Amino acid sequence: MEDIIGGVDEKGGIMVMGFGGIVELSPSACWQLLRENTLGRIAVTAAGTVDIFPINYAVDDETIVFRTAPGTKLLELAINDRVAFEIDHHDEHEAWSIVVKGIAERMERQSEMDAAEELGLAPWIPTLKYRWVRIHPTEVTGRRFALGPEPARV
Repeated sequence: MEDIIGGVDEKGGIMVMGFGGIVELSPSACWQLLRENTLGRIAVTAAGTVDIFPINYAVDDETIVFRTAPGTKLLELAINDRVAFEIDHHDEHEAWSIVVKGIAERMERQSEMDAAEELGLAPWIPTLKYRWVRIHPTEVTGRRFALGPEPARV
């Protein structure tokens, strides 16, 4: 990938800035990648401890929705609702990473949970996960990286 300032990339994402093979993705390009994927990681913190959990998720409008069971993740979200959520990908030519920072809210109303059920989000492992959580983003950022050998040192 050449040095680029602005423009539209081959995947339809608006490149806000790029240099040295690094491209900052627009919010719309970030949301497109979030919609195309289903596995991410959520970082939560409580009482000075940071935990990261893999979750499968769905995008609902411009929020992230996931299901969970009672346990550490749900307890920590009850203590501190500020979260970071991340997805990424790499192949032999490029890598990208999307980070969503926001506020996690447990869905309590039956109408919300019924609507979330329509997203088709099912647990990957055979467990009962009846708690629904929605992440309301406060910040969405993404970067794409052209992969290649390290440049010669001068």
